[in-house]
Amino acid sequence: MAQSEPSTDARPARSAGRPVHPVDERLPALKTAAAGLQHVAAMYAGVVAPPLIVGAAVGLSAGELTFLTCACLFTAGLATFLQTIGFWKIGARLPFVNGVTFAGVAPMTAVAASVEDKSDALPVIYGAVVVAGVLGFFAAPYFSRAVRFFPPVVTGSVITLIGVSLLPVAFGWAQGPDPSAGDYGSRTFLGLAATTLVVVLLLRRFTRGFVKQIAVLLGLVVGTLVAIPFGVTDFGPVATADVVGFPTPFHFGAPQFHLAAILSLCVVMVVSMTESTADMLALGEIVERPADERTIAAGLRADTLGSALSPLFNGFMCSAFAQNIGLVAMTRIRSRYVVATGGGFLVLMGLCPVAASLIAVVPRPVLGGAGVVLFGSVAASGIQTLARAGLEKDNNVLIVAVSLAVGIIPIAAPGFYHAFPETARIVLDSGISTGCVTAVVLNLVFNHLGGGRRNAGEVTHPMEAGEDLTALPAR
Repeated sequence: MAQSEPSTDARPARSAGRPVHPVDERLPALKTAAAGLQHVAAMYAGVVAPPLIVGAAVGLSAGELTFLTCACLFTAGLATFLQTIGFWKIGARLPFVNGVTFAGVAPMTAVAASVEDKSDALPVIYGAVVVAGVLGFFAAPYFSRAVRFFPPVVTGSVITLIGVSLLPVAFGWAQGPDPSAGDYGSRTFLGLAATTLVVVLLLRRFTRGFVKQIAVLLGLVVGTLVAIPFGVTDFGPVATADVVGFPTPFHFGAPQFHLAAILSLCVVMVVSMTESTADMLALGEIVERPADERTIAAGLRADTLGSALSPLFNGFMCSAFAQNIGLVAMTRIRSRYVVATGGGFLVLMGLCPVAASLIAVVPRPVLGGAGVVLFGSVAASGIQTLARAGLEKDNNVLIVAVSLAVGIIPIAAPGFYHAFPETARIVLDSGISTGCVTAVVLNLVFNHLGGGRRNAGEVTHPMEAGEDLTALPAR
């Protein structure tokens, strides 16, 4: 029987006469490989940035930085397998890409700065990641019970916030690789980003079938080729990379366990689990397989188990990558096996540095142009969810308004929480986490506690004038 095309509507595909949800579809090998590579291209910069930053902070050589980067690619692939394929009660079995969470970069560099002997910095970080991962694994089923507090007004706000929070990343990429360089934000860089964006839009508008679905990948290829005459495309990493490499277990030393580092990374784990919960709810809406409590618990187990095992192969804490949600939303390719194939490419890159360097050739401005489409698609999905959230009700409008405002604070005013302790800023500087918590709390206050249920049916506009006080009877 011929394999089915990816579904683009709510109707499930059929296999051997039985309905198959698009999430569980198995596409032809070529399409699976191309779509999986597209996921890798969309998230590659996010995976390699944390090891480059942390590696530089601990004083690694160029060769050791390459080794650390490949190790993080390898562990990201393993974590993606756990999330998409899964086993037992581990893995959301949704098209989720996992990789190094950026939330841990600041705490890990702080840990590195606090260690007197820099050769002990990575072992101390690895020890903290192991403990945080193990504790998170056992806390997953309890943490997942929070899903009951995520009605559409909350999930829509969070999904919108995820997209809005990612857009500055795309804008930063579009301006160039180095914010301190004189050509940062130059017309050349912005032109390359715009060219990539236009190519993606034209392919989405004027092509059909699978070409339309891999428009982002094709846009990255075209943008990279266009960048060559401008000297922006650097093929140096390909020429110097090794063909074969393996992330030797405990290459930088056995884990060391320091209480301060453990507490810091445990806070990061809570932030990561909160964001992963929001991501799973968002993706569940997009693929039309809502993430229930069991799915979220399984997904969080995959995140935390992947994090606990990652230091064995010299990787860092793993979490779901929100940018790939936008790719699923735009392409409508919802098969988890496509993302699992992307995980296979990540493992291959970890074992073959020259393969990893091929993706590194894509200039940052080209990634930025594609990112505008990807991340904007996430925000658009959130708006679609909000459309079903009953925004004609005054309470819900206020919930959305305040939660989005709180979540955007770290984007609009990056130094807003500068007076708070470092540990608190780990949470507060994550707009997704603060916006999510705000939406949950306000939903409880306005729609559940006290007179919330009594007033739920009142339809007003938050900007309408209040009751005429002169018309009230005198007391």
